[in-house]
Amino acid sequence: MAKGTGLKAAQETGGVSIRKRGGQMQDEKRVRILMAKFGEGYEKSVVRLALAFRESGFEIIYTETQTPEAIVTSAIQEDVDHIGITTLPGAKIDDIRRVMELLEKAGARDIGVTAGGFLGYDDIPRLKEVGIVQFFPTGTTIQELIEWAQANIKQSH
Repeated sequence: MAKGTGLKAAQETGGVSIRKRGGQMQDEKRVRILMAKFGEGYEKSVVRLALAFRESGFEIIYTETQTPEAIVTSAIQEDVDHIGITTLPGAKIDDIRRVMELLEKAGARDIGVTAGGFLGYDDIPRLKEVGIVQFFPTGTTIQELIEWAQANIKQSH
């Protein structure tokens, strides 16, 4: 990729997208989302999701780490507005609960958390109890996710 484009460039500018309009440079702060996953498989799908969100105007930080501690540490270091967790086969609700506990402990509950994927409908009330904003079951389209994000995720910093 050319310098100044793509995920790396967005990270290099500290989350500020520079756009030239009418001959003048303007700073445009974008909503920052950390995308993470619990469970195994479907790496290409998670990357495709991250790219679709980036193309829709969000700044995406993607992490392959799967421990709640590492996810929360990354979210705080990257100063994100939201964490989106993909739950793949093998994902555990306890991991999501731990993410929420760590955010609380760090004083970072202004960071919203959503999850989606391979958890049963019976698990949704338990996820809401631990504090996630929304759960998206398997079959939710990328467009539905983006539309929800555009309507509901705001800059928190």
